[in-house]
Amino acid sequence: MAAQPLETPTRRPDRDETNVDVQLQEPSLSDGPALWRLARDSRVLDVNSPYSYTLWCRDFADTSVVARVDGVPRGFITGYVRPAEPDTFFVWQVAVDASHRGRGLARDMLDRLGDRLAARGHRFLEATVTPGNKASTAMFESFARDRGCPLERGPLFGAEHFPGGAHEPEALFRIGPFSAAG
Repeated sequence: MAAQPLETPTRRPDRDETNVDVQLQEPSLSDGPALWRLARDSRVLDVNSPYSYTLWCRDFADTSVVARVDGVPRGFITGYVRPAEPDTFFVWQVAVDASHRGRGLARDMLDRLGDRLAARGHRFLEATVTPGNKASTAMFESFARDRGCPLERGPLFGAEHFPGGAHEPEALFRIGPFSAAG
């Protein structure tokens, strides 16, 4: 199945005239290797197998987004609808190529997903964030603020939940409820 182009977000104005042309689309099966490389090269994400990213692009494309610059994936957000809470979308991973960070690309992708999923009736967004991840904390705070939604935070996974204790704890961020109108 080919990647489907999506509407350009209108929530936030362009930052300046130096913006590059970015296409925000659902990932296609062929994007799996690029998503894996972006996760690996981030040096902060838990990197899953190349197989899992390819499978993700097949089975969860409608709850994920890829940012392409000149046709090349430069960022992605993967997520899924929680089976036990069908009105809740969970953001699994956010990655932006180092050469494209600091331009609001992650937030643009999050806005795209938020708009798409709110239109489908999802009312909450969840994500986990490690204590030192200031960029993700700021992104989710601004997303909640711009949508006029509360953001609740609380512990979810402690270090004891990860083998070997080599992983930081993860706090749960829960944003919502939000409406289709944003």
